[in-house]
Amino acid sequence: MAFCPSCGSQVDGRFCPKCGASVAADPGTGGTVPPPPAAQASGLSENMACALCYLLGLLTGVLFLVLAPYNQNRKIRFHAFQAIFMHVALIIAGFALSIVFGLLLQVPFIGAMIGLVVWPILGLACFALWLMLMYKAYNNEKWVLPIVGPLAEKQANA
Repeated sequence: MAFCPSCGSQVDGRFCPKCGASVAADPGTGGTVPPPPAAQASGLSENMACALCYLLGLLTGVLFLVLAPYNQNRKIRFHAFQAIFMHVALIIAGFALSIVFGLLLQVPFIGAMIGLVVWPILGLACFALWLMLMYKAYNNEKWVLPIVGPLAEKQANA
């Protein structure tokens, strides 16, 4: 069975029915070209899949742990677990801080001012962390977060 050297689809004649490329017999392989690897056949490179693990946090982390070609890759599994653990930690921290800021609102003027200044700064810090994790993952850099990173490494290697 011959495969197209451009797109990897099966070819019966001299031209690919999918992309129209000419399929010439290669003397070294007997006229066949192996299909592309599973990661490229799915449409996502490894670094793009790692970056997309952080896109929606918990949702995309679980999605990449379930999808077949990605859940066998340890690097993608690490980023997926780190995205899940980071998102859960931010949800818990946000819940705890909302209780603290709710108590600060009981202080007449100072408490409200502290809450109005600190809450947006924490939101921007979480946004910057999210962007940095996606940037590092896309550039094939492994950036391990302090508490959730070692947990993600254990889960990815298990």
